[in-house]
This record gives sequence, C-alpha cells and structure tokens, in this order.
Amino acid sequence: MSTVSSAQEQSLASVVVVDYGLGNLRSVTRGLERAGADVEITDDPEAFHAADGVVLPGVGAFREGVENADPLREDLLEVAEAGTPLFGICLGMQMLLTTSEEGETDGESAVQGLDLIPGTNVRFAEGQKVPHMGWNELSVERDHPLVEGVDGKYAYFVHSYYAVPNDEPAAVATTDYEIEFPSIVASEDGTVFGTQFHPEKSGETGLQILRNFVEICAGE
Repeated sequence: MSTVSSAQEQSLASVVVVDYGLGNLRSVTRGLERAGADVEITDDPEAFHAADGVVLPGVGAFREGVENADPLREDLLEVAEAGTPLFGICLGMQMLLTTSEEGETDGESAVQGLDLIPGTNVRFAEGQKVPHMGWNELSVERDHPLVEGVDGKYAYFVHSYYAVPNDEPAAVATTDYEIEFPSIVASEDGTVFGTQFHPEKSGETGLQILRNFVEICAGE
C-alpha cells in the first residue's frame, strides 16, 4: 500500500510512515503534512532508504508490533545505521527498545525489539490507574531538536507500559504519573528517537513536535 501526499513542491522534507499493519497511519500522515512534510505510507524498504526521515507508528501490544514489523527489521536497522532520522510513536517508540515485560506478564516468552535504544518497557505499578490516559505535562531533561519549544507543554497519552532505557541520558523528556517516566527518548547519536504520547492527537504541542521532526529531516 502506498499513499503520497499532494503539493510536493511545498514540502520541506520527504517522510515515510511505515505500514506494518498497526498504527493510526492517516492521523499521523495528516499531522506530518500539516508540519510541512511530503508523506508516503508504505512497507517498501526502497522508499525507507530514499526518504529524508522514517516514522514508525504503533498502537497495541509489543509482541504483535514486533512480530508484524519483523519482516522489515533489517531495513529499519539499516535506516538507523545510515543516520536517517527514525521516529517511533507510542508502541513504535517502545519497539525501539530491546524488550518489554508485556509478553512476560502474559506468560509468553520475551520478544526482541529493535534494540536501537537499549532498555526495556515495564508496566505501571499495581495500584496505579492503567492505562495512563489523557493529557499530561512534558518536562524536557536535555537538549534535542525534537523538543524545541515544548518544555512544560501538555501531550496526549494512552499506554500501560513505559520505557526504561539503560542509559539515563536517553530520556530527553519525562512525565509524572505517580512516578517519573521517560516520555521522549533518543539514541546516543540522537538520530533515533520516539515519543510515548501521540503527537498527532496532542494539538499544538504535537504539531510543534512534528514540525521539529520535519526540520530535523530537512537538515539531514
């Protein structure tokens, strides 16, 4: 499946949204187009390598996401190795990490994420309302072009698991939900990153994040 946006001559950068059977592809695409990108929804690895940036969306369970995307695993790793910006959203962000407790808590064996940001995804503690759903504040912890202009702003979350990177500097922004968890993470070289929240559902804050992403892509 392939859908290309119009007005290519006005775009700041070409962005591929990875179609692996999960994710709110249309909403993400509309948000990226508003942010100035020329967007293609596809599962074609050649398009990944030709694009200025790649978005890995996702809604649902870690195991299902990893298994659905597994045929594209090597291609996504090549995108990261080439230094092309790779942006994971919600489940897509969790898939950037090494593994997740999600399958283990269901009595299933662990599945391996992309391991581009070493770490694991853990479930909120017993007693906390799960899922964490609704608007919550972003607290920027360190400089990264993705978070320009969003410190103290609110974004929209829906999730039961959160990322715990092995390296503390991987947490670019945090959010408080009885505990402080990373709501934006990035790899050491800064070209692989993700948001636990949905920028496409986060109003002006989300649009700012998407604009920042498109500008990162345009600058590569």
